[in-house]
Amino acid sequence: MLLGLVPSGFAVAQSTRVTPTTADVPVTKVVLYSSGVGYFEHAGSVHGNSATELRFKTSQINDILKSIVLQDQDGGRVGAISYPSQDPLAKTLRSFQVDITQNPSLAQLLNQLRGARVTIQAQAEKLSGTILGVETRQKGGEKGEAFAVSVLNLLTGATLRSVELQSISNLTLDDPQLQEELTRALGALVQARDQDKKPVTINFNGIGDRHVRIGYVVETPVWKTSYRLLLDDKGRFGKLQGWAIVENQTESDWNGISLSLVSGRPISFMMDLYQPLYATRPTVVPELYASLRPQVYAGGMAADSLRVSMRGPVSAPSAPKLGYDRDGRPMSLQLNEVVVTGSGQVSGSAAMNGAIAASVQSMAAAEKLGALFQYTVADVTLARQKSAMLPIITDSIELERLSIYNASVLRSNPLNGVLLKNTTGKHLLQGPMTVLEKGSYAGDARIDNVPPGQERLLSYGIDLDMLVDNTKNTQSGSVLTAKIDKGELTISRKLVASQEYAADNKTGKDKMLVIEHPIRYGWKLVDTQKPFETTPSLYRFKGTAVANKITVLRVKEEVVQDESIALASANLDQLVYYSRSGEGGAEVPQNVREALAKAVQLKQATVDAERDIAARNQRVAEITAEQNRIRENMKTVAQSTQYYDRLLAKLNEQESSIESLQKERDALIAKRDSARRELDEYLNGLTVG
Repeated sequence: MLLGLVPSGFAVAQSTRVTPTTADVPVTKVVLYSSGVGYFEHAGSVHGNSATELRFKTSQINDILKSIVLQDQDGGRVGAISYPSQDPLAKTLRSFQVDITQNPSLAQLLNQLRGARVTIQAQAEKLSGTILGVETRQKGGEKGEAFAVSVLNLLTGATLRSVELQSISNLTLDDPQLQEELTRALGALVQARDQDKKPVTINFNGIGDRHVRIGYVVETPVWKTSYRLLLDDKGRFGKLQGWAIVENQTESDWNGISLSLVSGRPISFMMDLYQPLYATRPTVVPELYASLRPQVYAGGMAADSLRVSMRGPVSAPSAPKLGYDRDGRPMSLQLNEVVVTGSGQVSGSAAMNGAIAASVQSMAAAEKLGALFQYTVADVTLARQKSAMLPIITDSIELERLSIYNASVLRSNPLNGVLLKNTTGKHLLQGPMTVLEKGSYAGDARIDNVPPGQERLLSYGIDLDMLVDNTKNTQSGSVLTAKIDKGELTISRKLVASQEYAADNKTGKDKMLVIEHPIRYGWKLVDTQKPFETTPSLYRFKGTAVANKITVLRVKEEVVQDESIALASANLDQLVYYSRSGEGGAEVPQNVREALAKAVQLKQATVDAERDIAARNQRVAEITAEQNRIRENMKTVAQSTQYYDRLLAKLNEQESSIESLQKERDALIAKRDSARRELDEYLNGLTVG
């Protein structure tokens, strides 16, 4: 088998040039993935040297170049795959002898054709010759004004003729090769207009009738699912219809194909293989060598010296990789190694009861593929650019009718819902679900991915027959214990929160109720019934809401939190508070309270000293302000008066008071600093508890 990809316009050298016949190789199998890609397989018969053409959107060509796999099964070989070049149009047009990139005028076009032989018809005269060029000349009008005209200079034999372009009614290129170049350039323009569809031609070479297969992966619309859930009042089962919504956005009709729908997400990416890439090469200037200097050569190693090759870590032979065997020889890539197949059917699907259910039958066989899940629908016919809904699930399913309350969703009422258990044996992919009850519309729900055997809650409407009151909630705290480590007090507190849900069932029958309560990090449930289900963010409690009564659920939680306080920077009130009995009968160890009491005494000494220092500073400030007032009065009184002597005596008295206060303040500062050092030394070495 030989696989080659050759852009159209390039010749492929072959030993025998035989015109291939056209063969139709239709689509026989499609595998659609929920990640937005699809695997397509064509299969058919060819005779002799044959070619088949597939058409793709331009955006799909990169996927084709990346993924296409071909197989000629009966002794033939795969030839070249040709497809339209994606060179930029301007670059393609410049590659021809005649450049029509800038939409040249006739004068500009003829200037490009200088040296070419042409035949022209100018009025009644027919001329043949070689183009010298086109020039612009000034020509006078009837009223004497001048205007420019383009003139073709033509060499006819030994004669040079000038012909105005406006007088030429017909011009023929006499060079067939030049005429073909111009035709091809115009053809490139036409081809560039259809940028959305690209033909890909695949050649198969061989003798006689042979079977061929073509497989490739391209981007496809994500297949979707939607469901119908039929409810009644009879038992714990409902009827489930599942529909797959698929689109054939390809350029090929699907006629009786095998369609597989896979819920997995294989890694897929796009790479631009279609757009030609051109590497930038440096320009090298030939060197001009001056006279060479005499060379001095160093000594070398002997030619027969023992040489050892440097190599990386040696490992045991690994298993052969795709494409090569253990000896490094290329391996033949078989198509069935990369094609997803489905065969295992799931039995036990119950026929749906009722008029709605009985009219729909599943077309799909479900199969597990490791971590993936697949539905296979046989004999699917769908025209290109059309969409379809295919029934893939028609099974009875186990469920429980209930109401679901979540205060963040709706504060006053629960929602009508069901607890669905996937008893179909098939993987339920996420999608919308329409709920019908007793033949009438009941509401819409959304379902997440549900593997076989798992359960999910669904809600589809508001339960107006039940009210829920969640306004009663309390929170309290108490100190559990305390300890001191190197002057840091750690208080352990227990916080207790209680939330009450009161459900008023106003109907005459008991109803099953699920209450969703948010999970708070670090908190744990105490004295509360065990939730039947827990998610990363919610507790789910389940119980019976009694008919015509109010049913109460109390959710009690507690958490133990530690608070650390640096005693050196703590205020006196904090120390006094924790050195006594504590709050609410909390237990603080006796030795911790005693240590705190001593810290209170030492802290009190520093606080008292600070208070006395502040009082002295305040008195000094008051006396200083009084002195300023007296000095201002003395400026207005004569020094020889008795009043002036009185003011002066008052100043002397105040100066004595200030000196006394300053001495007391200095002593208090020394006392405060001593008390502070004593407190710091005590706290730095204090470890109790």
